Amino acid sequence: MSVLSGLKPEQVFRYFEEIAGIPHGSGNVDKISNYLVDFAKERNLTWYQDELKNVIIIKEATAGYEKEPAVILQGHMDMVAVKKPDCDIDMKTEGLRLAVDEDMLYAEGTSLGGDDGIAVAYSLALLDSDTIAHPKLEVIITVDEEVGMDGARAIDLSMLTGKRMINLDSEEEGYFLTSCAGGARVKNSLTLETQEYEGAVFELKLGGLLGGHSGEGIKYERGNSNCLFGRVLRVIAQALPVGIVEAQGGLADNAIPRETRAVVTVNPQDKALLQELVSRVGQEIADELSTKDPGFSVQLSARGVEKQTATTSEATVRAADFLCALPNGVMTNSADMPGLVETSLNLGILEYRDGCLVADFSVRSSVESAKKALIDKVCSVARLAGAETEISGDYPGWKFRKDSPLRDKMIRVYREMYGKEPQLLAIHAGLECGLLSDKIAELDCVSIGPNMHAIHTTEETLSISSTARVWEYLVKLLETKE
Repeated sequence: MSVLSGLKPEQVFRYFEEIAGIPHGSGNVDKISNYLVDFAKERNLTWYQDELKNVIIIKEATAGYEKEPAVILQGHMDMVAVKKPDCDIDMKTEGLRLAVDEDMLYAEGTSLGGDDGIAVAYSLALLDSDTIAHPKLEVIITVDEEVGMDGARAIDLSMLTGKRMINLDSEEEGYFLTSCAGGARVKNSLTLETQEYEGAVFELKLGGLLGGHSGEGIKYERGNSNCLFGRVLRVIAQALPVGIVEAQGGLADNAIPRETRAVVTVNPQDKALLQELVSRVGQEIADELSTKDPGFSVQLSARGVEKQTATTSEATVRAADFLCALPNGVMTNSADMPGLVETSLNLGILEYRDGCLVADFSVRSSVESAKKALIDKVCSVARLAGAETEISGDYPGWKFRKDSPLRDKMIRVYREMYGKEPQLLAIHAGLECGLLSDKIAELDCVSIGPNMHAIHTTEETLSISSTARVWEYLVKLLETKE
């Protein structure tokens, strides 16, 4: 029996459950893309699928709406696929295990993919309906939004006629997003000298952090396990010879990492000192984060004496200095919009293996020159440390449009339905609206969505009642003529 059977709107949750049954983490989108094409074929809808697996589906206007402005609906098919350490799901080959707790929909042991599965579910439900009146609908579902917006960057939109776009990639009901930050991914690779070494081997684990989305969540200034690992490592490396055997932290550059694990080796006679140092610095960090991240912990587990290939002690110092010198978190807040972060970066992925330390950042800013300056700063630190840098996924911000007939109509319909004004908002997170605005001249765009919490984490939830209200609003908006 369907887990979501009986939830309303039934057609939306039916498609959401079908989507959740298809693995669709970023970079693993072939099956979900082909599912969308099959959907369009079965309903005799016009469709396009490009080499990257972006999909466009077009449905003509219902009777009486032929002269209404076409509406573009837009979202992305990929999700940030993360799971808890003890979860046995293979997210590359298996679907999600959906569950319901009162008003909240979640996935057991993994992220939910409400970002942006709900956009796909809304769109399919609208395309499938024979009863909802609407103008011409042009649905854009892109790939790999979560890892650099590669789909939106490459997609061809020349076949579209619409100039009004509703992006369905927001996470707070009642807020209309009208602009967003631009961003880029900065990957740093530092080669470190290694040696064969027989010593006392320990596993170091930093965890218990809240994490969150590196755009909207960066303002809370929570702990970043990768940065904190660098801090702990530097304390150790300054006091005794230590080698890094392996290290891994974070799963996505745009998610604040919650856990970092490392294997290190020291001289057997330094075991007690290592334990003392880790305990001391761990307690210091816990005290600092007691309000922002009260669950933080550091664990050190002995594995015995082993022969390992590890970084030399000098290379470990160099790695620790590099990690501590790299900037992270909020750089500046907006002077024009109080409460909005202007420029930030997040060390989302850290990995050491086979003599190479990789530090992968997501950089964001609503000011293009500030974004470039921060990227330059990361590159400068990397160059001084002897690391190589690769910049990818650079995307523009989405500028506020003063004259917006779509926004005016959306506000009017919202006011009529709920008797209050929606909140207009700019966000620090990145949306595809900026890239798509470069492809469609004079694109008029607003982003909306239902209430979601802790996206990009294993605590991600989607409000069922909010999903229903946003659906009702979408239907009313499409049915309302100019």
